[in-house]
Amino acid sequence: MRPALTRRNFLRAGGVAIALPMMESLSPVARAADGKKAVKRMVCLSNNYGVYQKAFFPTTGGTDYELSPTLHPLAKHRKDFNVFSNLDHGLTGGHACVPTFLNGIRPDMSSSFPEGNISMDQKAAEFVGAATRYPSMTLKVKEGNQTSFTRTGVQVPSIDVTAMYRKLFLEDSPDARKQERLRLKRHGSILDSVLDKAKAVNRELGKQDQQKFAEYLDSVRSLEKKIDLQEPWLDRPKPATEMEEPRPQPQTADEMKIMMEMMALAIETDSTRIMTLASGFANGDFGLQGGYHGFSHHGERPDHTDALKKIERNQIAQMAYLIDLLKGKEDPINGGTLFDHTMILFGCGMATGTHSCKNMPLVLAGGGFKLGEHVVLPEGKFERVKACNLLLSMLQNFGLEVDRFGTSTGTLTGLGLKSA
Repeated sequence: MRPALTRRNFLRAGGVAIALPMMESLSPVARAADGKKAVKRMVCLSNNYGVYQKAFFPTTGGTDYELSPTLHPLAKHRKDFNVFSNLDHGLTGGHACVPTFLNGIRPDMSSSFPEGNISMDQKAAEFVGAATRYPSMTLKVKEGNQTSFTRTGVQVPSIDVTAMYRKLFLEDSPDARKQERLRLKRHGSILDSVLDKAKAVNRELGKQDQQKFAEYLDSVRSLEKKIDLQEPWLDRPKPATEMEEPRPQPQTADEMKIMMEMMALAIETDSTRIMTLASGFANGDFGLQGGYHGFSHHGERPDHTDALKKIERNQIAQMAYLIDLLKGKEDPINGGTLFDHTMILFGCGMATGTHSCKNMPLVLAGGGFKLGEHVVLPEGKFERVKACNLLLSMLQNFGLEVDRFGTSTGTLTGLGLKSA
């Protein structure tokens, strides 16, 4: 008698397990890149505590809205960004929603979704593959980055400014390159074993699920091909820079400024096209004494809300600085400026420090979208639009031919592209 298949079963080979996708045959019920297209980039900025909403959201919608205090550093770029009201993932859970910013799915809910809780940046990184030295980079300033997840649910570790500099510009030693070649070879062998084992699993599935399983295995084979393509990067020289190796700074604003410059360099050198950054707070920033988490539980106390305004205004000011840098650089691949083809999204999975996940703070800039508005979406319980619709629109703009992502119900209505 063959064992019953459930989604808890895995493809196992060489001590490694890859979870199967959700398919009808595994449920209890069932058992009874085009060169002609522009090269796009994607940058996602976040924090782990949300925002003080009264200072973040404008009070009126449309194109003639008055900028809020937190968004005021973006004033000179107001035609190049949208701020959205009433977009969220429809989730509850406070801090448990921090990792949902770029996927709309809490990690404990991921098994119910075909692609798990893969984040937008990692979905895009799969699309980029080995076209760049690093398919993506997950970054941090004074706070761990909790937003990037692979399709197997693994949280991508984040690195600071020093580690980023070394990855971008310092050549690896011969021994390090040798170890990396062995790692790539080992991963390739594991995938070969997994694909071989998959033949037996396929025989256990119904006809309808065999097609879905075939699509899943195609993604595994695609990963195998990308591993093969990564090896040549080991022998290609890294770009040169006059910038000295940076170190983490005592003040968050100083370190973030360095990080923005590094991110602009990463895009300019085409070392990566996808980056996520989470930023925090260091005691003493802006003359403040305390912690970000403590300030976020403000209870409308003026000293706490004033602290949040300073912290969050700096985050938006750094976004404005990155826009400045990208607007000032020609795009050697597409023409125009780097900003013309770079989407920058600011947002938080937990909307506010009071643990509400409703009405996420979301600002989208660049990337060729028609922007310049405060977009106020329906507020009613049964009319609310999923934030994943925005993420899906971004993925399509990036070049992916997908019609759903996370909990999306479609693309975001009204978010169009500029005419060529």
